[in-house]
Parts: sequence; structure tokens; C-alpha cells
Amino acid sequence: MHNLDRLAAEHAQAVVQSGDQNIETTVTKALGVLQEHGVYACFLYLLAKEKSNSKTVVPKMLDLLDGLGFGWGQPVDQKPETILKHINEKVSNDLERLLLAKETLEQMLIYARYGAKARE
Repeated sequence: MHNLDRLAAEHAQAVVQSGDQNIETTVTKALGVLQEHGVYACFLYLLAKEKSNSKTVVPKMLDLLDGLGFGWGQPVDQKPETILKHINEKVSNDLERLLLAKETLEQMLIYARYGAKARE
């Protein structure tokens, strides 16, 4: 059994420590996309619109998903098309797990947002 809150907090701290000064804006926008449109859309947004900070946020989000213990693993490389295919094939194929993934990613992004605010 995993402590999902702790997992989300650890990954959020890693995002804040690795991110630049604009990380709060990136995380806030990604959180909005996640809440409104879902997991796949959030990854798509980060890879398409947040090129600089996506190199910080996306790997931490993938690590978090891998840490959920469903055997999703990691994409074979960090190319956007490979990451999106991985999310579509591994994460989005089971509704209950997808909803858990969304909730956990949302918690991580909320913690990262407030962590970035606290850093200022």
C-alpha cells in the first residue's frame, strides 16, 4: 500500500527544486488543464506549450505515475510522441486507475504550486 499523499508531496518538492522562476505559472496552468480536460490533455499541454519547464514537470509526473504501482513503467524515451503514446496506452486504458492517476497528479501539482509560492 502506497501513501499517495507523501508520493505526491515528494514529487512536488522535486519539481519546485528543479524548476526555474516560472515554475509556478507552468504548474498552475498544467493544473487547470488537468482539472478541466484530464491526464492526457495535461501532458499534451506541457509538451506543446511549456517547452522549458516541461523538461522538469513531465518526468516528475511520469515518475509519480510509475510509483503508483500499477506496472505502467516509463516511456522508452522522452520524445513527446512516445510519452503521449505511453499515457494513452498504459494510463488511460482503465477508468478507475485513470481517475486515481488524475487525483494524485492533481495533488502533486497543487503542492508544487504552493511550494513554488513559498519559495518566493
